Amino acid sequence: MTTIPRITDSHCHLDFPDFAGELIDVVARARTAGVHRMVTICTRLKHEPQVRAIAEKHDGVFYAAGTHPMSAAEEPMATVGELVALAGHPKFVGVGETGLDYHYTAESAEVQQQSLRIHIAAARETGLPLIIHARAADEDMARILTEEYRNGAYSCVMHCYSSGQELARAALDLGFYLSMSGIAAFPKSQELRDIFAAAPVDRILVETDAPYLAPPPHRGRRNEPAYTAHTAKVGAEVFGLSYAEFASRTEANFERLFTKAAAAAKAA
Repeated sequence: MTTIPRITDSHCHLDFPDFAGELIDVVARARTAGVHRMVTICTRLKHEPQVRAIAEKHDGVFYAAGTHPMSAAEEPMATVGELVALAGHPKFVGVGETGLDYHYTAESAEVQQQSLRIHIAAARETGLPLIIHARAADEDMARILTEEYRNGAYSCVMHCYSSGQELARAALDLGFYLSMSGIAAFPKSQELRDIFAAAPVDRILVETDAPYLAPPPHRGRRNEPAYTAHTAKVGAEVFGLSYAEFASRTEANFERLFTKAAAAAKAA
């Protein structure tokens, strides 16, 4: 009997209404596909109790919380203390997602930058990885991440990486990780695949960002954690590895970055 390699969906949104009433089946399908672990992300802190409850209910599901940059101007500004307090939960494994998005919400750039720096401070204090959303803000993103790193080291993943080569290089130079989403599997994403191919394989994670960005052959439909496997197969091709080897490498990467999730798995 062939064993399916195990992988982790490092970023999904299981609290979104797209999954209402289906979570037991969604998690079961993920496990059937080899996706044994998921990190579900809270994007507005007022929703943290619901996201936490999902993680508490399902084995292998962890969570992170923060204020999404596109919501930064609409939500109360998070505090470092608030984020640090949330990190006390055993299944809280990352800070964010936070970041900068000037594509739709450039008018709130100043507020986004303030929020980002608060989340960085919380990541630094807790020792948990920062989860970054970056879109159409490469220069400011590279500058702030670098400035803040000089103020004190912290760990970070550039979630759903789809920005340019320069930001990728800046992130990698700081020791950060790049996460491959379904975008990397789109036929027209060769330039993005080239950016990943130039990165060390020991700095790569995989994710869905479900319910968004379903990879082929599900593109255009709702994404779900099981489909991480489709992106991981493309990742294996990008790095010239077998699927089993790529899965093993990305698992090791996830556990190196998300140390709290790794420790929980070993204790189980």
